[in-house]
Amino acid sequence: MAFDAGSDSRQASKSEAIYPMRLQKFLARAGVASRRGSENLMTAGRVRVNGEVVTELGSKVDPNVDVVEVDGQVIRYGNPGVYILLNKPEGYVSTMSDPHARLTVAQLVPTSEHPGLFPVGRLDMDTTGVLLFMTDGELGHLLLSPRHKVEKRYEAIVDGRFTDADRRLLEGGIELDDGMTLPAKVTIDAYRNGYVEGATQSTTTAITCILTEGRKRQVKRMLSAVGHPVLKLHRSQFGPIGLDGLAPGEYRELTSDEVDALRASVK
Repeated sequence: MAFDAGSDSRQASKSEAIYPMRLQKFLARAGVASRRGSENLMTAGRVRVNGEVVTELGSKVDPNVDVVEVDGQVIRYGNPGVYILLNKPEGYVSTMSDPHARLTVAQLVPTSEHPGLFPVGRLDMDTTGVLLFMTDGELGHLLLSPRHKVEKRYEAIVDGRFTDADRRLLEGGIELDDGMTLPAKVTIDAYRNGYVEGATQSTTTAITCILTEGRKRQVKRMLSAVGHPVLKLHRSQFGPIGLDGLAPGEYRELTSDEVDALRASVK
């Protein structure tokens, strides 16, 4: 049996390319979760090697000999990653667990089949639309990096009459408390009169906003900064992936072409 919970003292410059390998690296390469997510699975006691729970992060396995399980599911080295699209409804927080017992997006996707799933970024509880999940930590990181400028399209209803002057402010980048934003692409879609819940003015505006970064609550903070608080917010597209008729609360696995398109968007 090759399982070894000892130190890494034997590690040479090329040891990562041969067996045995660190258990968390095996899990990540097998498409279970990101490297960090794999470590979390281990420390939570959800990983077994040859029937024994393994929590020590220095542990090593030989995929040709050892049997690795996560939540009782046998993991094969070289398994393809899992990539899922969810149309997130209102009322769910974008975390896999919540200490306050709120509804989480983990309840809407098949975490029992794919225990390493994680959401790529977050949407606020009251924000709806495209939320990607995957077990591919490297791709998830690249999609969120502002360096790759992956576009995220948001449709918003904002308080008041949004003007071309407001649009130009966002398109030039504005200063927030965490620094200057990258330029956004903004279109004014429609003006609406009549009461909308949460509005303070008699007119609201429907706009589309495209960002290439993903700071916390960025769309809401940007629009509030120009005097137009968001009343409703929906993400209709993440990179090349749109909802295509997927109903709120429904999910589906991405096709291989869609996964290829996501990878192409970060090259």
